[in-house]
Amino acid sequence: MNRVAISGTGIFTPEEIITNAELVASYNEYAHRQNMLHADAIEAGEREPMPMSAEEFIVKASGIERRHVMSKFGILDPGIMHPVLPERAEEELSLMAEISVKAADEAMKKAGLTAADIDAVICAASNHERAYPAIAIEVQQALGIKGFAFDMNVACSSATFGIQLAADMIRTGSVRAVLMVNPEITSGHQEWRDRDCHFIFGDVCTAVVLQRADEVKSDNAYEVLATRCLTEFSNNIRNNNGFLRRTREGHMVDRRDMQFHQEGRKVFKQVVPMVAELMLGHLADQGIEPQSLSRLWLHQANKGMNDLIGAKVLGREPSRQEQPNVLQDYANTSSAGSIIAFSKYSDDLPSGSLGVICSFGAGYSAGSVIVRKL
Repeated sequence: MNRVAISGTGIFTPEEIITNAELVASYNEYAHRQNMLHADAIEAGEREPMPMSAEEFIVKASGIERRHVMSKFGILDPGIMHPVLPERAEEELSLMAEISVKAADEAMKKAGLTAADIDAVICAASNHERAYPAIAIEVQQALGIKGFAFDMNVACSSATFGIQLAADMIRTGSVRAVLMVNPEITSGHQEWRDRDCHFIFGDVCTAVVLQRADEVKSDNAYEVLATRCLTEFSNNIRNNNGFLRRTREGHMVDRRDMQFHQEGRKVFKQVVPMVAELMLGHLADQGIEPQSLSRLWLHQANKGMNDLIGAKVLGREPSRQEQPNVLQDYANTSSAGSIIAFSKYSDDLPSGSLGVICSFGAGYSAGSVIVRKL
């Protein structure tokens, strides 16, 4: 069996930023208009008024201060309240493939590899802009990579599940190096008109190169010591949009359940212990004491969740250095969140340092990747 290493990571960050102040202003204007439109029904007790949002509410609920998006236009217009992204011709590179190529170029450069060195491409993301052909195959062609490529979706855990899949292929010898991309245009499935979640998501794309450890050229590589994945069915995070939508009566209208929706309190209560137990069990089975970990790169969804999970795993409150957060600047970027944290906060650790990359989300799903700096 071959040893496996993560030898390069890349991040594509959209230029446009939406601050909490901008977001609150647009949402509150939309809510005000809706309350005026339905004033009679609200006064008669037939309809609840839309609640107002506030910057303090957003930071307290999530720790998020701003988010990057592919396009602010539309999102901040109270008459639209969703991103407006022009349709591309079929012969043009798709938006997801475009940002994947940009992140992949950086990851391959850090790994010291070219397209000729890569055997497979995985596009692991919570949403894909089309059913087929696979975004991964489009990325493969754009980069000039031979071999094979495929898409996969495990919501917010897509990246860690992708790492396990890539690592398993490398261990068994079916491939020598894999490029995994995580293009997350989460602004598309965000419900910007819902006070309880209008602040959660942001857009980004990450990329990871995995290869045989004995062929690593990078000076910032991490051996993948062990991987573990877990799923448990729950409706508490859900999106009902899909290709059968037009076959069902009433599904063509603007229904709330066709965008991201969740039972936030239930998710917090159920996911925190599930993830902590997964990580602790995974470490125990590998004979690794939690106290020996130098860093936790956790899914960037909610600061409160991460703080509690970190405390349960380490047995104490983790420091900022031990558990870096990026969601204050990026918001929740679904599967890309833990990879952003790993990419930005991994090169400072000395050789031999141990850490865990962990993501969790809809499904429920959770993935744990134990790594050691080479």
